[in-house]
Amino acid sequence: MMRQALFTSSRALRSASRAAPLRQPQLFQTAAPVFASRAFQPAVSRWYSDAKDNTQGEKAEAPDAEKTDTKENGESDVIAELKKSLEAKDAEVRDWKDKCMRTVADFRNLQDRTQREVKKARDFAIQGFAKDLIDSVDNLDRALSTVPAEKLNVPEKTEHLQDLANLYEGLKMTETILMQTLAKHGLERLDPSGDKFNPNEHEATFMAPQPDKEDNSVFHVQQKGFKLNGRVLRAAKVGVVKNA
Repeated sequence: MMRQALFTSSRALRSASRAAPLRQPQLFQTAAPVFASRAFQPAVSRWYSDAKDNTQGEKAEAPDAEKTDTKENGESDVIAELKKSLEAKDAEVRDWKDKCMRTVADFRNLQDRTQREVKKARDFAIQGFAKDLIDSVDNLDRALSTVPAEKLNVPEKTEHLQDLANLYEGLKMTETILMQTLAKHGLERLDPSGDKFNPNEHEATFMAPQPDKEDNSVFHVQQKGFKLNGRVLRAAKVGVVKNA
C-alpha cells in the first residue's frame, strides 16, 4: 500500500509537471496582444499629445505677439511724447533766444543813444555862456571896424595916430587870442561875405540888385554869425543880391 501511495503521488507530480508547460504557451499567447496593444497606444497618445502641445504653443505664441504689439505701441507713444516735448522745448529756446537778442539790441541802442546824448550835452554845455559871450565879441569887432584904414596906413604918423594904431593892434591881438580860445571849445565865427546865400546859416535882412555880383549871393554882412560844434548858434544877418 505504501508503494501504491508513493506511486500515485509521484504520478500526480509528473502529471502536474507535464500539465504546467502546456499552459505556459497560452500565457504568452494571451500576453502578447496585451503588450502589442500597450506598445501601440503610447504612439497614438504621443501623437495626440504632440498635437495638443502644438496647439498650446500656438495659443501661447498669440499672447506673446499681442504683448509685443502692445510694447511697440507703448514705445511709439513714448517716442511721440518725447518728440512733442522736444519740439516744445526747441520753440521755447527760440523764443528766449529772440527775446535775449532783442534785449541785447535794445541795450546797445540805449548805450549808443546815451553816448550821443552825453557827447551832445558835453559839446553844448557852454551854449548859454557862448550866447552871452558873443555880444562882447561883437562889440570888440565893432570897435575895430570903427578905425579908418587910411589913418592906420599913414606913412608918417603923428603921436595921436601912433597911439591909435597901437590901440588898434592891441585890440586886434586880443580879438585873435579870444577867437582862438573860443575855437578850442567849438565856437567859431561866420563871415559869409561873398558866399552863396544859405538859409540854414544866414538870415537875409534885405535884398538889393548888384549888377557886378552874382544873383543870390551875400554882398553885405550886417552881423556875423556863430556856430558851436557845427550847430548854428546865431545866424548871420546879411544882405542878398537880387538882380531879377
